[in-house]
Amino acid sequence: MSETTDSDELMAQIDSDEVETAPEASPEPAPQTTVMLLGSGELSRELTLAFQRLGATVIAVDRYADAPAHGVADRSAVVKLNDADAVTAVIEKEQPRYVVAEATLVAADALIAVAERGDIEVFPTPRSTRLSLDREGLRRLAADELGLPTAPFWFAGSAEELTAVARHAGFPLVVKPIAAAPGVGESVLVRPEDVEPAWHRAVAAGRIPHNRVMAEAVVEVDFEVTLLTIRTIGSTGPVVHFCEPIGHRQLGGDMLESWQPQQLSPAALDAAKSIGARIVNSLGGRGVFGVEVLVRGDEVYFDNVRPRPYDSGLVTLRSQRLSQFELHARAILGLSVDTIMISPAAAEVSYAGADATESGGAALNAVLTEALAVAESDVRLFGRPDETEGRRRLGVALATAQDPIIARDRARRVSAALRRLWQP
Repeated sequence: MSETTDSDELMAQIDSDEVETAPEASPEPAPQTTVMLLGSGELSRELTLAFQRLGATVIAVDRYADAPAHGVADRSAVVKLNDADAVTAVIEKEQPRYVVAEATLVAADALIAVAERGDIEVFPTPRSTRLSLDREGLRRLAADELGLPTAPFWFAGSAEELTAVARHAGFPLVVKPIAAAPGVGESVLVRPEDVEPAWHRAVAAGRIPHNRVMAEAVVEVDFEVTLLTIRTIGSTGPVVHFCEPIGHRQLGGDMLESWQPQQLSPAALDAAKSIGARIVNSLGGRGVFGVEVLVRGDEVYFDNVRPRPYDSGLVTLRSQRLSQFELHARAILGLSVDTIMISPAAAEVSYAGADATESGGAALNAVLTEALAVAESDVRLFGRPDETEGRRRLGVALATAQDPIIARDRARRVSAALRRLWQP
């Protein structure tokens, strides 16, 4: 079911004002290459370190002071990222070689204007940035333009239209905001009485004013997979690389657990790679893309794509020779990458709750002693304030093993020990 909507106009605008951020040629990073990160949360902190290890000077920008990446960047700035004039002003002041949008709510108009000039490369491409805020545009690109397999979907512009969709599609039905973080504002409809509350919840949760929602049929799948897809530039043009599939478990949009590799049948793996290559080549640019797919046997359905490192890829801090952050930095700078997995691994993320408290001193040492006594374990504790989208990450438990099942068990034991740090 697909009718002409105002999203078609949005897609037309996206297509018309999309400008490739630079000619498809491998850049030569200079010793003093300057990178500006728009968004300075915990993931940006890891990315900052990855760029610096390659000789880049990093300017970390966010809407609040003392963001995690501010603590390690060469310079920092506090700017409202959704204010086009403010974003343009800080770029004009610093004149970076690369601008990397790590937050989703960055003024797209400012990025487009900078990209059009041609002297500064912008990542992700402005098109990717806009589509990351538009589920309708992204789904139409994937299903209608690229022909990628997806779960059946519909769009509605009112509670009455959503009622008609539910009557046509049947139950259960998942309703999502057009523009919101994963899991936020979503509802599962199981009866007609659920329609109106789901409509109001989805509209209220949108990051930008948008009186439209997406409804999606529930597809029974074996598991959800993140396929980290890296788009780089080689001697003959764009090149796409793939990491081993990452399995993951989410709750309410938060990535609780991930492991690598997730075993897929040869047919499913080929289908996932085809989906990943087609969607990232359509979006363009360079860097890491987290392509989310649903897998049922040999069948694979496109679900989403994130044009930047994400929580599910934290497992690569221990599973791969180059983590997702190092891959992102290398690809943006035009350097060689490899996706070698050195060990199966797992990661479990802890988030701040209403009753979370901070501990330290002897308690911290005792907890770390217990956590790191688990074989092949590691941790990342996030002590600086992080006001990025979603709940604040407190820490990540990591573990490797000879297979992902044992790695998951070890990561869970590490995470259970770490949770003592934040119990009231």
